[in-house]
Amino acid sequence: MTALALPGPLAATHLPAVARTPLHLNVKPLIIGIAGGTGSGKSTVARKVADSLKGSQAAFIDMDAYYRDHRHLTLEERRRVNWDHPDAFDTGLLAEHLEALGRGEAIEKPVYDFVTHSRAPQSVRIEPADVIVIDGILLLVDERVRRVCDVKVFVDTDADIRLIRRIRRDMAVRGRPLEEILDQYLNTVQPMHLQFVEPSKRYADLVIPRGGENTVAIELLLASIARRLEGGPA
Repeated sequence: MTALALPGPLAATHLPAVARTPLHLNVKPLIIGIAGGTGSGKSTVARKVADSLKGSQAAFIDMDAYYRDHRHLTLEERRRVNWDHPDAFDTGLLAEHLEALGRGEAIEKPVYDFVTHSRAPQSVRIEPADVIVIDGILLLVDERVRRVCDVKVFVDTDADIRLIRRIRRDMAVRGRPLEEILDQYLNTVQPMHLQFVEPSKRYADLVIPRGGENTVAIELLLASIARRLEGGPA
């Protein structure tokens, strides 16, 4: 399927619910991958998709949970790691977990601590579901992950808006000072976006401009998901 950009204006605030018969053991779950740059709104889109799956079991996974564990490094060394490069992720484990969910098996999703830049000792059990929704900046970069995803979405948002959102999030949620955020953005986030994230857009089945507020685009995505769940063409 070729990528489709949807420039439509904002529409109603309520999204239609997607209904489906509960999961059957012989039915392969639908795996939806949502990618996009930092602060693009991909997590908002992913949550809206998951919340709209009325009557279906839905599981949500964040690619950020699959950062490699660098607890063997000092805190200062961890801060110098390029977290926006594909090598920063344990993509092999992510692909294995998606494949397991696709077979109807539960997984133990890792938990990542963004304050200490290390993987937490505990994990979160994710049960198999009708629909698996996963989001991440580099989700479409790795061929193994792309192959597992049945629907691939790229959320496209202007760079200045993404930067503002990242500053607000990292200061409020991750407790990072402004100088560190800007330094990281200029040295790794922006260059890696241009080198890896933006080019991965060509692998998307659907491109959503303006992120989670583009209700028209999300409604079209939900309509495509509903057709797939019903066994029809997307």
